[in-house]
Formats: sequence, C-alpha cells, structure tokens
Amino acid sequence: MSTVRDYSDFLTVGFTDPMPYEWSVGKYGSAFFNEIRERKRFLGIKCPGCGLVYVPPRRVCGPCFRELTELVPLSDTGTITAFSVVNYPFIDPATGVQRPIPYTYGYIRMDGADNIFSHIINETDLDKIKVGMKVKAVFKPDGEMRGDINDILHFDIVK
Repeated sequence: MSTVRDYSDFLTVGFTDPMPYEWSVGKYGSAFFNEIRERKRFLGIKCPGCGLVYVPPRRVCGPCFRELTELVPLSDTGTITAFSVVNYPFIDPATGVQRPIPYTYGYIRMDGADNIFSHIINETDLDKIKVGMKVKAVFKPDGEMRGDINDILHFDIVK
C-alpha cells in the first residue's frame, strides 16, 4: 500500500503567511491554568461516583461516565511512572523554536491524582533518573506567569 497520493484532480490552496488561531481551554482548563499562574499549584477534579481524581481537570470520568464538577487542590509533587530521553530535534509548537536536545519527557502521577500528567523532567542522565522517583514542579518567576502550560518550566527530581 502506498502513502503517496495524487492531488492533481483537487483544488489546493497554499499559504505563505502564518495562520494564527486561538481556542478556549474551557471552564476547567481555565481554572487549572489560573491556579498555576496565581498560586503555583495544581488543580484536579474528583469524580463523585468512583472518587478518581484527574489532573488536568476534565468534564467526564472515564470509567463511570459521571459529570465532574468538584475541583480539588493538588500538590506540586509527584512520582515518575515512565520517561523517555529524547534526542530527536523538532520545532516546539508552543514556542515555534527548536527544543534543545537531549531532554526528558516524563509521565508523572501527581500526588493526590489517579492519572498521569506529562511534562519535561530536568534530568537527561539515565543513571540519575528512574521510574518511582519523586519530582517537584518548577514554575516561572511570578512576573513571567502567563496562564499556560509553559508556566511549568520542568520537574526537578527530589533528592
């Protein structure tokens, strides 16, 4: 099966200028990012049925399909559940700049939450990072907080 396609029968439109756009992160996404910006802490949301806590907050519980409304404050610490040291360069869609390599991308179970949160871990030496290690979020300085995911600079390993 070939992935090459012939588009000669289709009208195509090319753009030379960037196409900026905006989107809403919604009610709970806004609460999540405002909490980070204003208090440098995480917000989760708790299911009234099964009691699972999700970070970032979402509208519906996966296992029991209940609507979620109870926001709960969470710690800025967690545990590494998986990670990967990335050595492949790419353009970061959030900044438009190539992310320096290597960097470590990790899955973190925030203390008080039941799911994982993905972010950068500030360690690339495989001898110094392991699944099960505790990490703590490092935030931008107060005057630089914008209310988005980049307000979290990275997670540091707690020694």
